[in-house]
Amino acid sequence: MALNHTFAFSIPGLLLLLVFFLPVILGVMLLGWQKSVRILHQESGLSGHCYFGYSWTYFLFGFFVPVFRGEILIGLLHFFLSVITFGIFQIIMPFLYNKQYSVRKLTGGWVLNDDYEKNLVAKQKFGFSK
Repeated sequence: MALNHTFAFSIPGLLLLLVFFLPVILGVMLLGWQKSVRILHQESGLSGHCYFGYSWTYFLFGFFVPVFRGEILIGLLHFFLSVITFGIFQIIMPFLYNKQYSVRKLTGGWVLNDDYEKNLVAKQKFGFSK
């Protein structure tokens, strides 16, 4: 008996994929993608990015995001808060994480280094005065 190597989509399989990706699809439609702004470290000259808006990385990877970004203690704190709140913290944090991370960077020697309009929007989103 020969094996059939063709790949066919089934209606239940497509519906399952739709249900699986529905939160991301609806989230992007309602909240949009996260936006970035370039930053520069004043002393070392290193450059990087700060993000504002909904944190899709935090939504997908949770408390691992601060760990990947080098903030191990913040990641451990987020893990413990997630355990204590039975995961509710993981639902709320994607709305807050980009702003918190960016404010920590900008108060730690980094400055906005993008075009004027982006810097203005970022300052407004981060809660800094013009």
